[in-house]
Amino acid sequence: MPDSMPQLTLHDSSSRSTVPFAPLDPGNVRVYYCGPTVYDLAHIGNLRAMITADILVRLLRHLYPRVTYVRNITDVDDKINARARANGEPIDALTARTIRDFHDDLAAVGVLPPDVEPRATHHVAEMIALIERLIASGHAYEAQGHVLFAVAHFPDYGALSGRSPDDLLAGARVEVAPYKRDAGDFVLWKPSEPDLPGWESPWGRGRPGWHIECSAMSHRYLGESFDIHGGGSDLLFPHHENERAQSQCCFPHSRFANHWVHNAMLLVNGEKMSKSLGNFLTIRDVLSDTPAEALRLLLLHAQYRSVLNFTRAGLDEAKQTLNRFYRAIGDLPADSTDPVPDEVLAAMCDDLNTPRALAEMHGLADRALAGDRAAAAGLRAAGRLLGLLGQSADTWFRAGAGVDEAEIESLIAERLAARKSRDFARADAIRTDLAARGILLEDSATGTIWRRA
Repeated sequence: MPDSMPQLTLHDSSSRSTVPFAPLDPGNVRVYYCGPTVYDLAHIGNLRAMITADILVRLLRHLYPRVTYVRNITDVDDKINARARANGEPIDALTARTIRDFHDDLAAVGVLPPDVEPRATHHVAEMIALIERLIASGHAYEAQGHVLFAVAHFPDYGALSGRSPDDLLAGARVEVAPYKRDAGDFVLWKPSEPDLPGWESPWGRGRPGWHIECSAMSHRYLGESFDIHGGGSDLLFPHHENERAQSQCCFPHSRFANHWVHNAMLLVNGEKMSKSLGNFLTIRDVLSDTPAEALRLLLLHAQYRSVLNFTRAGLDEAKQTLNRFYRAIGDLPADSTDPVPDEVLAAMCDDLNTPRALAEMHGLADRALAGDRAAAAGLRAAGRLLGLLGQSADTWFRAGAGVDEAEIESLIAERLAARKSRDFARADAIRTDLAARGILLEDSATGTIWRRA
């Protein structure tokens, strides 16, 4: 990181404090994020974790010469099996469609793809190898075709989340079983019935438990120790606690993840999102009537560690903010490469303080709207760092107009001719007609432009 760059600080869940970020290798910052379990469309709570990862990786790439970003896909899971059975479709068809939908939805809101996106089913051999190491070192045991991690054999268990081993029972994906030595022990491998996915192993045909997947895939692509592990706060315990335990028992001299980043949850109209409450929203539900960039901006309104309340009023506010920013940018090209303003970069280096960064962007917009071209360029560059303002102002204002652009341009030309011939009644009638159709005209010294209302 160049000396002129501000020091990046991040809240570390393990130490429960905000600390300076110091990469293990400044020449290659390595990041791992937990990705989706692919059985259904991603919801806006999932999106918040992906947006947090996206702005973090964008910032790291601005600060460091190389970043290796890995985000996994869990494509073997009991929820997948149940959904495929309920749908009456092959598991491979379900997971392939859901992965495709996930990619399309994230691309729509400007989330950049990871450098590596490993699938659990492609890394079962690596998982088996780790499980064998854990058995050999006495940290895991076989029982009735299962292999379980012995929590009591890792004295530091619970240090990441600050919780006791007994708390595992409240968050585990598997029910307590009689073959466990201790109630908090968790599954590394379990047997598979003939009609379920399974792989041959030293313990018989079966499939991996949830937690071992990320340990195997992070080790495969990032090594024994890497810089940042992230995800939603719901993953802190038991998933990340268990990942840490099994990985550090496999590689006792490693740190596994040097820094842990967790985003807070998302509410909908002040309540926890739930299908039973009728407020469960997929990304596609929101994008059916909202510009994708407005959804992204809304998710940046709160700093990632603060609970975010999703509301339709908040979406409307985000759209109005984008209207203002795009007006301020004006005709600056979307591919401009101006430097990110120092005050915006400093805000982002302050534990991804997006509210502060957006406040600085409003200040830039104030100056840009007053005619300051340098401020407009800075606003465009700030947006680029946050994954915003990536289109032309013209494209933003015309998006979703639902009318024939050629017809609008023809009517603008007709209105101009009417004004030149002093037929102001006809000129006004054209403006009124377009306004009734949701199209607003803006006259300036350089001509007339149009935008959606």
